[in-house]
Amino acid sequence: MASPLRITFLGGLGQIGRNCAALESEGRIVVLDCGQMFAGDDLPGVDSVLPDLDWLINNARRVEAVIATHAHEDHIGALPYLLRHMSLPVYGSVFTLGMVEHKLREAGLLDSADLRTINDGDRRRIGPFDCEFLPVTHSIPSGNITAFHTAQGVILHSSDFKLDLTPIDGRRTDLSRIGALAQDPGIRLLLADSTNADLPGSSRSEKEIGAVLTELLRNHAERRVIVACFASHIHRLQQVADAALATNRMLVPVGLSMLRNVKLARKVGVLRIADHMLRDAEEIGDLEPQRVCVICTGSQGEPKAALTRMARGDSRWLSVGDNDTVIFSAHPIPGNEAAVGSVRNGLARRGAKVVHSGQIDVHTSGHAQQQELKTLHSVSVPQFFVPVHGEYSHLVAHRDLALEMGMDPATVFLAEDGDQLELSDAGLRMLGSVGGEHLYVDGTVGDLGNEVLGDRHVLGNNGFVSIHVAVDLERLDLLAGPDVVSRGWVEQPALLGHEVAVADAVEEAVLRALRGSVDDRERLSKIVSKTAGSVVFERTRRRPMLVVSVREG
Repeated sequence: MASPLRITFLGGLGQIGRNCAALESEGRIVVLDCGQMFAGDDLPGVDSVLPDLDWLINNARRVEAVIATHAHEDHIGALPYLLRHMSLPVYGSVFTLGMVEHKLREAGLLDSADLRTINDGDRRRIGPFDCEFLPVTHSIPSGNITAFHTAQGVILHSSDFKLDLTPIDGRRTDLSRIGALAQDPGIRLLLADSTNADLPGSSRSEKEIGAVLTELLRNHAERRVIVACFASHIHRLQQVADAALATNRMLVPVGLSMLRNVKLARKVGVLRIADHMLRDAEEIGDLEPQRVCVICTGSQGEPKAALTRMARGDSRWLSVGDNDTVIFSAHPIPGNEAAVGSVRNGLARRGAKVVHSGQIDVHTSGHAQQQELKTLHSVSVPQFFVPVHGEYSHLVAHRDLALEMGMDPATVFLAEDGDQLELSDAGLRMLGSVGGEHLYVDGTVGDLGNEVLGDRHVLGNNGFVSIHVAVDLERLDLLAGPDVVSRGWVEQPALLGHEVAVADAVEEAVLRALRGSVDDRERLSKIVSKTAGSVVFERTRRRPMLVVSVREG
């Protein structure tokens, strides 16, 4: 009887981001990706959201290594937080590890890092797993599909992928090797990207975007052109650089992450830009506008990104005006639409002409659509299938696609964060959930709880009312107050009247309690809170946060 294999999904199933899974066999664990998710407006003050690292930390002695499939933040962004708690080797391609290295250097962890390079076609023994790494096409260079050769057969993880016949770097998703594995020894379980499972057809080739960008630069030959895209999208940067070369422009990278990634990508040979084409941002003012193509961050409306600063008028490098054309070469990520719209409006107010993917095809996805997913399923012919990487509706769409292709419903499993599955000689079964909790990070503070986030929501939406009272619990006497201070609750001039009403009601309630021999500060605090809350709601029908302080004078 072969040893069973367990898979624990710690993030990435039900939302885009924080991808992380743990494969376990013979008591040993290999972690597949450890990413973060950037927080939206519904999480005030939170910088990022991490997977359930507590589960991994609690099992630290059994963890062998981390495999980083590619260098996107939703796959490597949580590595510094994990490696603060345990020392592990990290496997990845040269480019992926270059991005990881920067993150670990920033976190002060690089000296203790154990980074192990893998190449296409490599096989490495990691704990009980024989891991085979295959090339995959995505919107970042040097990603890898991982085939885990285990006692329970081959577990194939697609990573983020698309099927592009003309990729910029010529590195296609290795369907031929997947087909060979399907023939011998067979693929027991497929874990596959579901991000675009609800979209019919196939994604467009990245190479098509280059022609569009070149035509745009030609059509705006007398204007300065600014292109905003993801700093990690090295293939898109290559397209912009080629378009700039074809239209006799200098390329000017702006933004710290853009500069860093261009430097790294050129160093490892995945970005080809001649030295004479590149100019520093300080030189923009000395160049003729029609000879300039700026490539910058900010396609998602990030508050500190280069393009956002241009839209606000506080960029240290250039002032956007009516001789500028700004191209958004990225779709807004769901949840970023308002921020992107605000940046576009800011640029338009400054006179710039704005071009985006809603008007012309200046972007294509790095994720497979339905026809590409069908091809993967047809080639891999898995015995069992679990859709991964996507919002819940994406996972459902991918499950339905597998069923439409003839898979037995008993062999297709829909999992969510925290779910744990076991693959054994008897088949695949759901074991239950280990939690899959979100870890919220605010600056350098981790593990913010739902209580703190709830308080922030109340403060942001309803303001606060603070009530301070001083008492003598031995003499049962009110010494000072109540002093009432509030913010963000109601406007002047009504505010003073409401604060006086709260103070009067609290004073009466405290005196009544003291006369009744209440000599416990905690009980008095509850009386103050209940009284103030009742007055506030009766007068305004609002529920601001109440901050109560009862001290002994």
